[in-house]
Amino acid sequence: MIDQARPIVLLLARIAIGVIFIVHGYQKFATMGIAGTTKFFESVGIPLAGVAAPAVATLEVVGGLALIAGAALPIVGSLLALNMLGAIVFVHGANGFGAGEGGYEFVLALAAASLAIGFSGGGAFALDRVLGRRGGAATVTA
Repeated sequence: MIDQARPIVLLLARIAIGVIFIVHGYQKFATMGIAGTTKFFESVGIPLAGVAAPAVATLEVVGGLALIAGAALPIVGSLLALNMLGAIVFVHGANGFGAGEGGYEFVLALAAASLAIGFSGGGAFALDRVLGRRGGAATVTA
């Protein structure tokens, strides 16, 4: 039963986490705008804010799409997790744990989910699997 559900569960997880990243990246482009995102990044001390703002927005949109498609999962999952680590360090960490107070709880969950999905192999419905790139799901024999 678990083996039968695994591909569907991984697909649903990829869709859910991917959509969250796409929406947040889209907000940086459309709602805040890159200029507004750059100003915010500068205000919280992110180095090279003018480069970081469009890079982060692009990573979140493209990375979210890649998660949904199941493409380049180990790379994308790692990059998105590093992105969330940056959000913890520069924005959420000083606010404590609780998301309600602007803390790092939600961002940490996104980082963990990105890594878990990135190194899960993506499941049967992942583009990596269809193309024969197993990406992350490794079997170790002793």
